[in-house]
Amino acid sequence: MDNKTITGSPDSKLINTSEYYEVEYWAKKFNVGAEDLKAAVKAVGNSAAAVEVYLRKN
Repeated sequence: MDNKTITGSPDSKLINTSEYYEVEYWAKKFNVGAEDLKAAVKAVGNSAAAVEVYLRKN
């Protein structure tokens, strides 16, 4: 379980779209909107690498 009192960078391999701060972080990293990020995760899963490849192609 995530400890909300300890903050740091999100997991570098997985995207958790249930956590707003992770959505914000990854959306900014991939230069997309939050809804685009969530759609990519829905399409290919929560692997950051897979989402990055998906977003580059679309």
